[in-house]
Amino acid sequence: MNETLPWANSPYSIKRHGLTLTNCESEPVQTPGCIQAHGALLVLRLSDLTVLQASENTEPFLGEPPESLLGQPVERVVGQESAARLRMLLDQPSSERNAQYAFTHQGLDISAHQINGVGVLEFEAMADKEASPDYLVLVKSAVGRLQSASGLQEFCQRVAEEVRELTGQDRVMIYRFHADNHGEVFAESKRGELPPWLGLHYPEADIPKQAREIFKKIGIRPVPNAAGPLVELVPLANPETGKPLNMTHCALRGASVMYTEYLANMGVAASLTMPILCGGELWGLIACHHSTPTQFSYSLRSACEFLAQVASLQLKSAEQNEQLHYKLRVEAVHQQLVTKAAKDGDLMALTDLHPSLLDALDAGGVALHHLNRWWCVGATPSVEQLDSLADWLDTRPEFDSVTRPVFVTDSLVRTYPAGAELAEVASGLLAVLLSRRRRDLILWFRPETAQTVSWAGSPLDKPLTTGPNGPRLTPRRSFELFLESVQQRSLPWLPVEIDSALRLRILIMELVVSRSEQLNLLNKDLTQSNDELDAFAYVASHDLKEPLRGIHKYANQLLESAQTLDGENQQRVESLLRLTIRMDSLLSSLLHFSRVGRTALERESVELGEVVDEALEMIGARRSDFNLHVKVPRPLPPIDCDRVRVREIFSNLLSNAKKYTTQELPEVEIGYILLGETAPSKPVPAEAQNQMIFYIRDKGIGIEARHFEQIFRMFKRLHSPTEFGGGVGAGLTIVQRLVQRHGGHIWLDSTVGIGTTFYFTLDHSVEAP
Repeated sequence: MNETLPWANSPYSIKRHGLTLTNCESEPVQTPGCIQAHGALLVLRLSDLTVLQASENTEPFLGEPPESLLGQPVERVVGQESAARLRMLLDQPSSERNAQYAFTHQGLDISAHQINGVGVLEFEAMADKEASPDYLVLVKSAVGRLQSASGLQEFCQRVAEEVRELTGQDRVMIYRFHADNHGEVFAESKRGELPPWLGLHYPEADIPKQAREIFKKIGIRPVPNAAGPLVELVPLANPETGKPLNMTHCALRGASVMYTEYLANMGVAASLTMPILCGGELWGLIACHHSTPTQFSYSLRSACEFLAQVASLQLKSAEQNEQLHYKLRVEAVHQQLVTKAAKDGDLMALTDLHPSLLDALDAGGVALHHLNRWWCVGATPSVEQLDSLADWLDTRPEFDSVTRPVFVTDSLVRTYPAGAELAEVASGLLAVLLSRRRRDLILWFRPETAQTVSWAGSPLDKPLTTGPNGPRLTPRRSFELFLESVQQRSLPWLPVEIDSALRLRILIMELVVSRSEQLNLLNKDLTQSNDELDAFAYVASHDLKEPLRGIHKYANQLLESAQTLDGENQQRVESLLRLTIRMDSLLSSLLHFSRVGRTALERESVELGEVVDEALEMIGARRSDFNLHVKVPRPLPPIDCDRVRVREIFSNLLSNAKKYTTQELPEVEIGYILLGETAPSKPVPAEAQNQMIFYIRDKGIGIEARHFEQIFRMFKRLHSPTEFGGGVGAGLTIVQRLVQRHGGHIWLDSTVGIGTTFYFTLDHSVEAP
């Protein structure tokens, strides 16, 4: 509150009121009430150029004390001819808030401007013109060299080098302001023995808002002697308006004691600062430091100001070129990934290969949710944490957008309560939605800023001197405070990164749509082919049965007339009979298989336990029979299915369990696994996830893993027709077809000599083609 400030009821003066770390943000930096002592200042009434205020050091510069000059016309100081020239300059609109060189008088360079209805004259000692270089030539050469820079970093480095060459300062830095207004030493040119500040980040408070606002309005800020005395205006306030002088555009404006103490702690005696503006906003600063007091002549300041303005104009182009290069690199990787995914037919190429999603955007880790599981690369949260985060993202309104379903934050903990435990790897999050199913996501993560920002400065660096505010006003402590201020925050996501993520989303969606269209066409072709095959199998098996019966009948007649056949021919007829019987079994199985594919399912709600009992009865067994021990750990649930077809599934699998064993009393377990319960030891196929799983487990002879796929092929047997009760090898093929007709999936896990478990699902709502 203003009433608590020392200057609340009187004009502010740096000399009188000073500052502490607790109130420096309230400092009226535009009206400091003081100037630097290397020059003098007069405030004039515009109407008649009468002196209203004067700096208290006018006597050594102008020959008279301020009390003698107050109320006097300015021609008393500069003469009648110069006063007339001054009149003409101040009458020009260009002099409004724009300090311009007016003339040189008695060894003093005089600049003038007008502001808030008064004229302001500044007097500074004239530089030695004979020793001054031709700054125009130097600036033209510097501008030419800047134009050849290829990227933003290189451009800023060249700016620092050119300004240092122009000024001769010990160190020149390019400060860059980030979106949250914290600063970074982005480029640096220095004397070799000086400690580096390159990479230093400092908190927003080090250059407070009011100081940043001033830099938007001025071209240059000289402080020739940071330790020099300050000189007050006499009087402190304009006697006609009662208001303090706005010194925003004064080169002599007194410097804040916080700033000069910071410079002193770094061993800096003089500074020269120019703003870098981009689109009217303060992008950064060109900061020059020197270890001894330095006179910055008006011509040198003009050259530096011009070079800074050129840098501001070229910076936009350099930044755009760098962003374009970054964008092209990111999109080239994305295009490569999508092309690979299209070739492979799935999205795993986005994370499993090199390059991956982590090689595109600058991130610490990436997680893709696809096929009901997470695919991760780099440093990411755990699967459980990812699931919880996805559940929370599902509620975000950002994902309701049709065109930009993206969630972006550099501090996840601010909006996601559980974000604190993820800060180490996921302080920042960029999330895009891949489909209307809000679980299909790509998440990019960035760690806490402290883990991604480094600084070459040594922790052992000490301030050369320590001012009244202690070590707070030092680069090292600024860096530490910056790290504290960005805890649980990442570096912000750039607009080009967000746009690239959204473009990748479109590429993936186009790929998925294209893949879906291809699959639909293939499914149509496959369905037509299956229908044709089923029709052929039905006709072939049906039509072949009639001549087969005739052959069988004729063979029987021959056998009944065995007395007319010798022993060898009789064996041939008996073989013919056996073959016709086997052929009839094969045709019956083929006919049945074709009917399975052609007959519509008749769904109803059934008690699965009853269906299992019926299946056991069909194979000549009971749960309590002496020839088969059946275990059902818990009652089987009611399901929606075709009762007859599901009974056939169980009868075939139970028949195999009973048949393929060496036990005297075969053991079979029938059960199911609900969502969330312990999954089978063998990974569940993606098509069967998120469904109830049924199983039939036996302790039979087992099946080698190399045969897991071929046992589902038609007429494929692993044993001779005479072993384990014979059979034609069609049962599992029919089981698979029946499961697929129910929209389910069947797979197995088996160990030779231990037993086999068949797992299958029966989708409750979808009938597969």
